[in-house]
Amino acid sequence: MRAREPQLAVRRSGPVELAAAGAPARVAVSSQGARLGLFGLLASALVIVLASSHTRMLIPQSLRDVPQALRPIPGFIAGVFGSVHLNIGLVGIIISMGLMFACYALALASSSRISRRAVLISIAALNLLALLAPPIMSTDLFSYIAYGRLGATYGINPYFFGPNVIWFDPLYQFVGAQWTHTPTAYGPLFTALSYPLSELGIAANVFAYKAIAAASCLVLVVLVWRAARLRGLDPVKAVALVGLNPVVVVYGVGGGHNDLLMLAILVAGIYVLLRRREGAGGAMIVAATAVKLTAGVLLPFAVAAGAGRRLSSIGRSPIVVGAAVATALFGTLGAVMFGWGPVHLLATLSGIQAQGGLHSIPGFILTAVGLDRLTGPTDTVLHVLYAASLVWLVRRVWIGELDWITASGWATVGLLVTAGLLMPWYVAWLLPLAALSSDRRLRVSAIVLTSLGLTSL
Repeated sequence: MRAREPQLAVRRSGPVELAAAGAPARVAVSSQGARLGLFGLLASALVIVLASSHTRMLIPQSLRDVPQALRPIPGFIAGVFGSVHLNIGLVGIIISMGLMFACYALALASSSRISRRAVLISIAALNLLALLAPPIMSTDLFSYIAYGRLGATYGINPYFFGPNVIWFDPLYQFVGAQWTHTPTAYGPLFTALSYPLSELGIAANVFAYKAIAAASCLVLVVLVWRAARLRGLDPVKAVALVGLNPVVVVYGVGGGHNDLLMLAILVAGIYVLLRRREGAGGAMIVAATAVKLTAGVLLPFAVAAGAGRRLSSIGRSPIVVGAAVATALFGTLGAVMFGWGPVHLLATLSGIQAQGGLHSIPGFILTAVGLDRLTGPTDTVLHVLYAASLVWLVRRVWIGELDWITASGWATVGLLVTAGLLMPWYVAWLLPLAALSSDRRLRVSAIVLTSLGLTSL
């Protein structure tokens, strides 16, 4: 009988072991090509940032359809580049995004020829550009502020009511029309964080959430670097996949999305698990889930990897104990601040996912072939299949056939592919898992989903 591989142990694999695990062969690309990839990434990102306050499709949806003469774009939306009156139009966006993706792919292919200094400086520069830009495309950042104001300023539970109940607040005009009636879809930790931030002005709030996203991205890069070294993987290649990713830069940091905060906490949990601090690891996975529920997908895989094959050992697993303590802590936080509000979260998420339509892979395919009337039944079937795939993946981890981080990555691929609503920045959920896996197919899936994300304008 084959011995079970210690899933949570720190392993340092040599070249032969990595090749056996399916690690991709290094692509021989000249150093000039490597530099060209990084330069192209920075140049195309700069064009998008410079154009983001005067190009209609880059402006948040709530400001697109109102004539500027009736409501000029506020100075804090325009940012430090607001005086650059660059309008690249839809064609310019497509070209810039396409160039950014091509240069990203070139940089990944030539990662063996790029110094770690060049990669890290490029990541820092991309984050700085995205931080200084106005909110790009998405209005989610304004929803974060609105939920904070609902509770902190007006004493209204954001888990039961949407921003429409504070229609008289100056912030309301910036909230996306699609989400004005939607209660918060985020965990109690993030919603609690939004309360003190709501006391700031709108401009300060915008910068605060974007700064959180940029800082989270940089922390994520550091954690991926360290975790990759523990896994015996090339840290430069790992952080390049995550930190240079156009979806992370343009949508994640540019839009100030909380997904990056969730990922920073989640990967911190992965890192401490690799360091055999299993109780802390389980607690941090739950903390990430308290920001956004998506992070909870990783917990069963971590438990299956760490508990051994005996069911009786699960209850005594340090991961389970740490997760239980954190659940009690954040559950208490949620109950004290929001009462029964967080219980309503699943219903809110279900309603949001039902609105996907064309903004999902199944919905887009069905609409393209004229079968959009089958979207509902198809979603039901896909949810059942996804649940079955989760059980299968967890079982493979349990019996030692599959590495738990790789299995978590494939579970995330399934989540993205079957989602009723797939927003471009959701692709970021997969990136650190793909970066920390030796499965080449998972990395390819992350790159393919990145290309799909960039086409979703």
